[in-house]
Amino acid sequence: MTQHAIPRPYARAAALALVLAVALAAPLPARAGAQVEEQLSASVVMGLQRSIADNPPPPDYENAPDVRAWIADMSPRLAQRLPDAGTRRDLLAAVSYEARRAGLDPQLVLAVIHHESNFRKYAISTAGARGYMQVMPFWVRQIGSSSQNLFQMRTNLRYGCTILRYYLDAEKGDLFRALGRYNGSLGQADYPTAVLAAESLYKPATVAAMSAAAVAPLN
Repeated sequence: MTQHAIPRPYARAAALALVLAVALAAPLPARAGAQVEEQLSASVVMGLQRSIADNPPPPDYENAPDVRAWIADMSPRLAQRLPDAGTRRDLLAAVSYEARRAGLDPQLVLAVIHHESNFRKYAISTAGARGYMQVMPFWVRQIGSSSQNLFQMRTNLRYGCTILRYYLDAEKGDLFRALGRYNGSLGQADYPTAVLAAESLYKPATVAAMSAAAVAPLN
């Protein structure tokens, strides 16, 4: 029986469809080590310290119309991973706030959490990364203080968003490379591809009405 080669465009499309299907079903296993500890300049350290300083959201933050609508849209999507509605609401409100503080898309942050920890607050990787966004402890030594607990929700999100923003700026806006650095897999395609595919899980139902408001920087 004669076998026919699949044309390359169709093969690429099939491969992308497979990556997306796997991403939607479950997080892909990480195939890389930890973030690389770098020697940071004094000015970079000071900037990162300002970014991870505790600046709590306003008491009524999650009741703002755009935030409330975004949480209502995202919450059912996390129900299987986080059955408790209150836990989902608190996490989503914190993700919205900390992502906006860092100038990141909240959907991107959810996709990172999806693959880094599968929304497990106390996750620890084989490399020692901790919490929702799998932050390496050396960051606390470099830019934080020993009193900060990476298993505390907002602390973890604040660090994770700040670090991703730092990598994104260092890579001049190249999100693919920034994600590779975040995962410690720069130069490998698996992790960035999977995270970017998983963003479709968290695309707002009404993009025009919700996405722009959710990404708008905070004053």
